[in-house]
Amino acid sequence: MPELAYVNGEFLPIEKAVVPIEDRGYQFADAVYEGIASYNGNLFYLDAHLDRLERSMQALSFPTISKTEIKKAILELCKRAGIARAFIYLQISRGVAPRNHAFPASAGVQFIMTIRPVNEIPENIKEEGAAVVTTKDIRWGRCDIKTVQLLPNVTAKQRALEAGAHDAIFVAEDGVVREATSSNVFIVVKEKVLTHPLTPRILPGITRAVIIDICKDLDLPMTETFFKVEDLYGADEVFLSGTTTEVLPIVRVDDRAIGSGLAGPVSKRLLAALQERGNRPAV
Repeated sequence: MPELAYVNGEFLPIEKAVVPIEDRGYQFADAVYEGIASYNGNLFYLDAHLDRLERSMQALSFPTISKTEIKKAILELCKRAGIARAFIYLQISRGVAPRNHAFPASAGVQFIMTIRPVNEIPENIKEEGAAVVTTKDIRWGRCDIKTVQLLPNVTAKQRALEAGAHDAIFVAEDGVVREATSSNVFIVVKEKVLTHPLTPRILPGITRAVIIDICKDLDLPMTETFFKVEDLYGADEVFLSGTTTEVLPIVRVDDRAIGSGLAGPVSKRLLAALQERGNRPAV
C-alpha cells in the first residue's frame, strides 16, 4: 500500500514529487484544492467533490481542465496505491510563470495529488468528544471558494492546540458563528439540528450536505440558519463535520461545558449513519 504522488500525469513516490519554484500556488496561493476520503476502497461522494472543484476553478477564472480527466487520474492513483481507507489531496494551481500579480497569458495549470492513509481522529475522542475555542474570523470574504490561502486557518488551529483544544471556531464581528478551521459547525437545540446557511462566508462542505440529507432520512428537524456564539454555548450538542472529521462531538467551547458535557445522542446517531453510508458497497 504505497503512498504516492501524481504530478501533471506522472505517478511517483511522494518523496520524489516536486513542482517548479514559480508555481503560482506557491507564490500567490493561486490554487484550489479538494480532500477526498475512501471507505473500503470506495471514494466517498467523489462526483460532489469534483463539482465543487470545478466551481472553485470557475470562480477564479482558471483555465479549463475536464472533470473526466481529473476523475480518471484519481481512480488510477487509488488503484496504484491500493489503500482501502485513503485520503486523496488534490491541488490545481493557475500554472507556472514568471512572478507577476496579473494572470499569465497561457501558463496552463499544475495538477498534483497525493494519496495516504486517512489520519483518523482517535476513537476515544470521537466517543468522548473534543474541546474547541472560538476566534475572530479574519479570513477573506470568499470562503466558499476552496483555495489554498489558509494562513488564518493555520494560525487559529495552532492557537487551539496550544490552548489544549482540538480546533478553533471562527466567529464574525457581530457574533455569528461561521465554521471551524477545516470543518463545518452544527448545533443541536431541543432536538433540532442547526447549521450556518450557504453564503460566501463558509465552505459548502460535502459532508455538511450529506449530514443534512441524513437528517431528512432520520426525520431529524434540520434548519440552515445563522446563530451566535451565545447559542453555541447554550446548545444541547455541538459537532463538527468534514471529510476526515466525519461527525465529531464537541463537549467544551472556550472552557464551557456543552449540554451534559458528554457526546450527545444526535451526534452519535449522525456519525453512525454517515459511516454506514461510507461503508456501503459501491454501486
